Amino acid sequence: MLRRTEGIVLRTVPFGEADLIVTYLTPDYGLIRLFAKSPRKIKSRFGSSLEPLTHSRISFWGREDAPLPKLTQSDIMHAFQAIRDKLDFFMKVSRLIELTISFMPERDANKKVYALLLNTLKEMEEAGASIDDLIADHYRIRLLDLAGFAPRLDTCGRCGKSCDTFYISQGSLLCKTCTRGIDLPIKISPAVLKLYTDLLTWDTSKIRRIKPSKRLISELSAIINMHIKYILARPLRSDAFEQSIH
Repeated sequence: MLRRTEGIVLRTVPFGEADLIVTYLTPDYGLIRLFAKSPRKIKSRFGSSLEPLTHSRISFWGREDAPLPKLTQSDIMHAFQAIRDKLDFFMKVSRLIELTISFMPERDANKKVYALLLNTLKEMEEAGASIDDLIADHYRIRLLDLAGFAPRLDTCGRCGKSCDTFYISQGSLLCKTCTRGIDLPIKISPAVLKLYTDLLTWDTSKIRRIKPSKRLISELSAIINMHIKYILARPLRSDAFEQSIH
């Protein structure tokens, strides 16, 4: 069966001497892996359309339950070259890509996640030199929410009372009554809670309208980092790679 959709290249893995396995995020089929025949040859018909982050119209062939359908066509819609050309930009996006692959099940269509990633890449490209961690944090928070893993930072996760102490192992705020026998509390300021709520509910296009301090962004990022590490039970590989090159 021939199927057509659009997709964003998240990852490519060499297969044999000249082939690739390409991981796409698509609106219609979710996260899919496709077999691309001979794209590493000089005269490949796929050209540069399989470069990471490339947004393309694609066609692929295979049974609905085929583990690795064959990519038959890939036409570039937008290359996001400006992001790929700068290492610091690309490293920020690499974290987002790794999170997307980690939290999204294969072949589970989610148009909201697809639109979120596409709009985030557009905002990052448009931001250019002024890009900051806020856009990336918005993506991470919204992805966690859409995937069902967002930390609860509004009220106590057990009784619903108002409180300001976060527990990594619970993924939630907990009040004093509900914290017996639980360790590792993290106090969260009202300003950070407000920033989290804004990022959780606002569209990508609105993010650059707010100008929180670097301290607030750093505090919120640290909480999200710890939450993600606890859920995955490991640090992100992209973080380890970035540390290795500095």
